[in-house]
Amino acid sequence: MKSKFVVPLSLAASIVSLFFFQIEMASSQWSGGGGSQFRASDPGVRGGPAGAGGPIAGLSTNETAFFNLGKEDFEEAEDVADGVGPRMNLDGCGGCHSQPAIGGTSPFVNPQVAFASKDGGTDFVPSFVKSNGPIREARFVKNPDGTPDGGVHALFTITGRTGANGCSIRQPDFDREIGRNNVIFRIPTPTFGAGLIEQIPDAAILANQAGNSSQKQSLGIKGKANVQVAGNAITGGTNNNGNDGTIARFGWKAQNISLLLFSGEAYNVEMGITNELFQIERDQTPECQFAMVPNDVQNMDATTVRESVTAIENFANFQRLLAPPMPSPDTPGGAASIGRGKAAFSDVGCALCHTPALKTGKLIAVPALRDQTANLFSDLLVHDMGVGLADGISQGQAGPREFRTSPLWGLGQRVFFLHDGRTSDLVRAIREHSSSGSEANGVISNFNNLSEGRKQDLLNFLRSL
Repeated sequence: MKSKFVVPLSLAASIVSLFFFQIEMASSQWSGGGGSQFRASDPGVRGGPAGAGGPIAGLSTNETAFFNLGKEDFEEAEDVADGVGPRMNLDGCGGCHSQPAIGGTSPFVNPQVAFASKDGGTDFVPSFVKSNGPIREARFVKNPDGTPDGGVHALFTITGRTGANGCSIRQPDFDREIGRNNVIFRIPTPTFGAGLIEQIPDAAILANQAGNSSQKQSLGIKGKANVQVAGNAITGGTNNNGNDGTIARFGWKAQNISLLLFSGEAYNVEMGITNELFQIERDQTPECQFAMVPNDVQNMDATTVRESVTAIENFANFQRLLAPPMPSPDTPGGAASIGRGKAAFSDVGCALCHTPALKTGKLIAVPALRDQTANLFSDLLVHDMGVGLADGISQGQAGPREFRTSPLWGLGQRVFFLHDGRTSDLVRAIREHSSSGSEANGVISNFNNLSEGRKQDLLNFLRSL
């Protein structure tokens, strides 16, 4: 009688388990599904030094002094006695623009939550403001009568705060307006390298717009400058840019032409502080007016330069002289992956809108800004982004579905993406560019067709910026 080979039960179970595990792995890899298959993913906020927040190279001693003066003012938190309110979103530029360094964008921890009760404030924290979410401003799409609104409705008030002196006003009913689908959000835009952007000539923007026309046409990319020209000033139409016919370039819809205008508007709209550009309080409740407006004006009795410069000039000078962010040559993923990702970025068509570089002009007052290459990754045009990103608001010639091509320099250290901060996932941010009517649909289709490895290279490249 032949003897039988008996396998211990525990060993048999292990062999069977290993057999089926190998079968499952092979099946998963063969079928293209399953959790074991590599999927490209956002490497996340790049760590290490900020590589931003300092002055641009080549400034003179006086220019550096103006930069430092502006930075000090930009970083300062102000209160009711300084003119904050009656309605505001925060109490300082630096609170909104702090990631990864002063001048940047929304930080990991949202300071608006603590600000709601600062100095005795009695405001509630709106449902769309979270400690781990982006700093947000809220705009209403329509007025109660159905006409276009589009304006900022400040989150907070000075009610109950030190210095409010009995001023008592209520916050807007955000929950009601959210229920009506009448609220859209914006997050702070980074200001690194803003002086270089300000000094890019209109001719350079228009020449870039005209370039690669056949490739753009094949992908459905159009784009336009946010500029309107009045009467017979240049070519006809209506004008929202100072009647000079120039191209606006700052803000989510490229609605502001200069850093001074950008600063003056933010001082008034975000902090409630009137100034020489925006002289009227947005909330004119009589018992909430404590100073002759505007709050911030030229001091004609000043005995020093420091005393004579207005706050909005300080803010503009700081941003104008602020260096662009420094990319990383090897993080994340290594230099080879980043190099392949840069090539993929162009191959799929991203660079047709996110133009890698534009040059500043030669006739500029600050030598450090003259004839410089700005590696901004933007064409500074507004594009139709379709129904998925539409906010229902027009600013200048930028319509309800149009947004400025966001400059990508510094993207590697941003926490939140898109105009409303809806995601911290770079992959989702890319795919949100695609929806009905979007000029980016062809490009996103190309991205989706990349192998997962090439997608990862492209994501590593973006996070290296």
